[in-house]
Amino acid sequence: MKKYILALAFLAGTSAYAQQKKAVFIIVDGISADVIEEMKTPALAEIAKTGKYIRAHVGGEKDDYAQTPTISAVGYNSVITGVWYNKHNVGGNSITAPNYNYQNIFRLFKAQYPKKKTAIYSSWTDNRTKLVQDQYLDIKFDGYELDTVKFPQDKQRDFMERIDNQVATDAANNIRTQAPDLSWVYLEYTDDMGHAYGDSEQFHTAIRKMDEKVGRIWKAVQYREKQFKEDWIIVITTDHGRDERSGKGHGGQSMRQRSGWIVTNQPQLNNYAQYYYPGIVDIMPTVAKFINLQLPKDILMENDGISLIGKVSVARPTVNYFQHKLDITWKAMDKTGNVKIWVTPTNLFKEGQKDDYKLLAEVPVGQEHAVLNVKDMPSEFYKVVLEGAENTVNRWWMPEDAKKQMLKTVVP
Repeated sequence: MKKYILALAFLAGTSAYAQQKKAVFIIVDGISADVIEEMKTPALAEIAKTGKYIRAHVGGEKDDYAQTPTISAVGYNSVITGVWYNKHNVGGNSITAPNYNYQNIFRLFKAQYPKKKTAIYSSWTDNRTKLVQDQYLDIKFDGYELDTVKFPQDKQRDFMERIDNQVATDAANNIRTQAPDLSWVYLEYTDDMGHAYGDSEQFHTAIRKMDEKVGRIWKAVQYREKQFKEDWIIVITTDHGRDERSGKGHGGQSMRQRSGWIVTNQPQLNNYAQYYYPGIVDIMPTVAKFINLQLPKDILMENDGISLIGKVSVARPTVNYFQHKLDITWKAMDKTGNVKIWVTPTNLFKEGQKDDYKLLAEVPVGQEHAVLNVKDMPSEFYKVVLEGAENTVNRWWMPEDAKKQMLKTVVP
């Protein structure tokens, strides 16, 4: 009997060990969807064959309050926070005043799992110091562009390919040996070649080199899964597309500049991912769900993303205002259960305070429509949150003139 109990304990321990969830996401800079779809990228193709490839937009909501510049650091921050520029306040690469009230996934992960390990592998120290912030990262490989002895700089910026190679080597080796629980890899060289040469063979060569580097990281993940029975999610994405005319520029809201994509090893994406046009803000809640990160309710109510895995209740909310009423619609991704509709006329969360949400209705989610009287909370601004059984989505309403004034602050 004693041996039997010991055997059960061993099996239980093995099962628990096998359930370790790990995540790595990779941002490769400045590759529009049309280019990645036309080229042969064996590593990305292998990962997509295991899982999925989908198009995913960048740039927030064009001509609306969440419009977001298609600029590198802006895209990175949208990925790690799950919110657009109107909230995280990173409007350019200078990163002058990020709003840390909209917490990034590393901060949230360390709050829930302080003993688990986080890592960054990057060519740009601002990713660590200004976006994620040092205190939420345990393992750090970055800043190689500051070492001009090991990586002497040239006008063609080919030194960045050597730096990306070092970043990928560090990431693959560290994942293989230490397997941090949540990691971010950033590769820059593709964007440098895009800026210099536009749609060109130089740009395409940079993409092929990027693919080889991603392949090395993917092999390290596969090694961990096979040898240690860990369960990994890998997500590869881009931060912005390229302009239509030459492929050298970005930053605006044209279709190609807004076009992005996601490759993941997860084969079972949900109906939201399959039927709608996801955004890069959906990566944060996707990774959070996979690694069992429970997002606090106030974060959920602000998050602009929807997980691409697991069940989804609601998506695509809209809000219109007329005669002291809010006309609210949504798409029911699962028509069972109810949806709670919360409304507040304030945006105190932006200042680090709590908004006083009122539960104004609870209706069947399949109804996909509700008209709510807000005469008792008159305002020129409303935040509406739809809380379904499986997920939460939010929508702002403001007058058109206020929206236009807000859009004037969006750079460039």
